Amino acid sequence: MQRNFTAVVLALALSTVATGFLGCKGGTSQASGKSDSKSTGSLKGAPTVTFKDLHGNNVPLSSLRGKVVFVNFWATWCEGCKAEMPSLIELQQKLVGKRFTMLGVAMDDEGAEIVAPFVQKTQFDVNGHPTTLNYPIVIGDDDVAEKFGGIIGYPTSFLITRDGKIAKKYLGVVSEDELEKEIESLLGQ
Repeated sequence: MQRNFTAVVLALALSTVATGFLGCKGGTSQASGKSDSKSTGSLKGAPTVTFKDLHGNNVPLSSLRGKVVFVNFWATWCEGCKAEMPSLIELQQKLVGKRFTMLGVAMDDEGAEIVAPFVQKTQFDVNGHPTTLNYPIVIGDDDVAEKFGGIIGYPTSFLITRDGKIAKKYLGVVSEDELEKEIESLLGQ
């Protein structure tokens, strides 16, 4: 029995490494840690959505037009999401004042009730400094996720051009270096 259990655990671990799984299950499938490029051909427009911020105020995605926006769907219980946050904080710091913003879309069922304390109190190690989230956080739901084509796992992110087009979709944790290059490329256009 112990030998079979060990074999199953080992097989699961190898499968996880082999598939590059770096996200949390959020639907019927798992995030893959791979990006799904939408950068060839004509770009699809970002959906018309309005989020609620942590104070209940409306935040239309269209209000961010003119900026490159990295829309990151996440949840407080998602370990992959939390592992990604220090690099997102660092990118927000590096690109401040460059017509860019991160936009965190928290998908917790409890909404602001659980997300607001997480945002206010949780500190991440960013280059040796404890830092809280430094970019806007809004609340998402299944309707918003469907407008983005459905979210099957967290984190799932979208890079949106200054004119409101989806340049790229990412499934799972994003490489900070890859993301920074893609953002810089869009900022240069």
